[in-house]
Amino acid sequence: MSTDNAAAHPKSVQRVLDAATAGGLTLELVEYPDGTRTAVDAAAAVGCDVGQIVKSLIFAVDGELVLALTSGANQVDTDALTAAADGERCGRANADQVRETTGFAIGGVAPFGHLHPIRSFFDPALLTYDVVWAAAGTPRHVFPIDPEALLELTGATEADFSA
Repeated sequence: MSTDNAAAHPKSVQRVLDAATAGGLTLELVEYPDGTRTAVDAAAAVGCDVGQIVKSLIFAVDGELVLALTSGANQVDTDALTAAADGERCGRANADQVRETTGFAIGGVAPFGHLHPIRSFFDPALLTYDVVWAAAGTPRHVFPIDPEALLELTGATEADFSA
C-alpha cells in the first residue's frame, strides 16, 4: 500500500483527481499493488466494512448508460434501477461500453471523472457511513471520501435500487 499524491499518475487517475479538484475537493489516493477489483478485496485491503466500498456499476437503461453508485454490501435490483431511471429495460453494460463512456476499465470505474457525462444514481445505504472508499480510475487506486461530499460531487440522484 502506498499513499502518493505527488508522483505521476495514470491518465485515468489524473482525470479523477482533476474532477475532484474542480469540485473543490482534494483526494488522498491510496494504491494497492495487488489491486482491489471487488468490494470484498477493497474492504480487506482498506480495512473497512464491505458496505463502505462504493461500487460504480454501469447499466444500460433503454439504451442509455447510467451509473449506479452502490454500497459494496448491496446488489443492484435492475427493476428498481429501471424505475428510478424512468425506463422500461435494464441490463449491465459491457466492458467496451464502460470504457468508451467512462474512460475506465471495469474494476477501476470511479464515481466521477468520466470521459462523457453519465446520469448517476446513489444508494442511500452509503450515507450511513462517515467515510466510504471508491475506485480512483484503476483497480489499484482508491480514495476515502465523505459520502455526502460524494453525492454532491457526482450530482447523483439518491434512489433505493438495492436488492
